[in-house]
Amino acid sequence: MTAAITDLLAYLDASPSPYHAAEEAGRRLTAAGSTAVDLVGSWADVPARGHVVVDGAVVAWSLPEGGPALPPLRMVGAHTDSPGLRLKPRPDTGVAGWRQLAVEVYGGALVNSWLDRDLGLSGSVAVQTGGRTEVRLVRVDRPLLRVPQLAIHLDREISSRGLQLDRQRHLTPVWGVGPVDVGGFRTLLAEELGVDAGTLAGWQVMVHDLTPAALVGADESLVSSGRLDDLCSCWAGLVAMEEVGPLGADAPVGALLVLNDHEEVGSVSTRGAGGAFLTHLLERLALARGGTRADLLAALPASALASADMAHATHPNHPEKHEPGHWVAVDGGPVVKVNANQRYATEPATQARFAAACARAGVPVQHFVGHNEVPCGSTIGPITAAELAVPTVDVGVAQLAMHSARELCGAVDPVRMAAALAAWCTPEHPEA
Repeated sequence: MTAAITDLLAYLDASPSPYHAAEEAGRRLTAAGSTAVDLVGSWADVPARGHVVVDGAVVAWSLPEGGPALPPLRMVGAHTDSPGLRLKPRPDTGVAGWRQLAVEVYGGALVNSWLDRDLGLSGSVAVQTGGRTEVRLVRVDRPLLRVPQLAIHLDREISSRGLQLDRQRHLTPVWGVGPVDVGGFRTLLAEELGVDAGTLAGWQVMVHDLTPAALVGADESLVSSGRLDDLCSCWAGLVAMEEVGPLGADAPVGALLVLNDHEEVGSVSTRGAGGAFLTHLLERLALARGGTRADLLAALPASALASADMAHATHPNHPEKHEPGHWVAVDGGPVVKVNANQRYATEPATQARFAAACARAGVPVQHFVGHNEVPCGSTIGPITAAELAVPTVDVGVAQLAMHSARELCGAVDPVRMAAALAAWCTPEHPEA
């Protein structure tokens, strides 16, 4: 258990942006024996155990060697992105002698949680030289930025009316003093990448909290980190794929992991669950292994997806926000999420399949359903279920402070989720 949680903390720290999360996932998959495949070009010799990394997204598969073109699949889905602050294309700005960088709020961030933190930068940069464009990752783990909160002396009403933040005016980080340095951010990126500033053609760069992931609590029973939603699920899916390993021809199902990007902003993108990324890849897999589109269409209804996204634990300071008949405990086991309005895609049959996987893994199960006056969020589950018409169950690890710059979960349930997903991917029978 200790080694596994140490591994989770390492993955969280290695993944300050979706691009880094996907790169680290690809590195781990390769180390586990999976073969990296280029999305562009021929798939004539596609391996039975391979993976594709595209920007902030990953798809990995393990199919029976010498088996059918595309067997029924046990799939695990998660997402690499998290809410936060991202730099604007021309970020250099400032007021009253302060140098600042303009940011845009990404997703449903708890913006107050980004105040008064030492922040670094990470993301993806396009470098153009000699008519060729190369995309490179950048990561700056120095305390470059800070969003300073207004002193209480200048906001006497904060104690009575609470913190009020204007996202345009109050979230602009400071990163120095002096006149506005137009081009200063570009110069910083160029220096970090070791290139000329004029070669930078574009970027998607975000801020990240520099505090490392850690075990906290008197007994170190809790995990504190940024981006638990949903890198904890990404990690559990990766561990499950490592456990699956190569499959023989008699394996009843294949295993597939999809880590989408852009879930926090609706999933409609080239690598989001609402796009054609996974559908196209599955069709290419079927064709490359000698099958047809008909084989793909036959495999999907016999397949099943576990959409793994973090779940709400019952908050001890706000229990009234939770459904009283379905309180969810930290470290109470993987959570099956149910919603009558299809915000989650769980069905009775898939719920039973996941419960069976948990039983084989020896881990408990609990259930989440929302309070009728507190609408719940959603996941890639309903979106992928709609795109592929594949039976789906929505599951997650219970946590507090979802969408904060710093989130909290138990130190037992991530390992339980990894074990449950490994069992999910390796049933003895396709219908189990």
